[in-house]
Amino acid sequence: MKSINKSTKGFTLVEIMIVVVIIGLLAAMAIPAFQKVRSSSQDKAVLNNMRQLGAAADQYFLENGTSTAAIVDLVGSSAYVKALNTVANEAYPLNFTQGNPVIVSGIAGARTLTYMQ
Repeated sequence: MKSINKSTKGFTLVEIMIVVVIIGLLAAMAIPAFQKVRSSSQDKAVLNNMRQLGAAADQYFLENGTSTAAIVDLVGSSAYVKALNTVANEAYPLNFTQGNPVIVSGIAGARTLTYMQ
């Protein structure tokens, strides 16, 4: 009589499916956390740009005795801010008025930030 030697090495389909489901659940929990960190990082970079523009506008107002400034007066190779790097397709205002907040809209297509100079 021949004995049938059935191998029990390896994983069954059910075990593999359980592992895939667990990995999927962990990924589903982690993705929103990563998105929140990314949006927070973008907001901080935009806020830093807003602070630089606000400081540049204040300096421009003092040096030129005006209460308005265009962004082209503030940003450029020979201006107060050398380069303005956008991080989330945000739109910076084209003009700055002394005493008015800097409002940046369209951050990642959805958010708006306000910075009071």
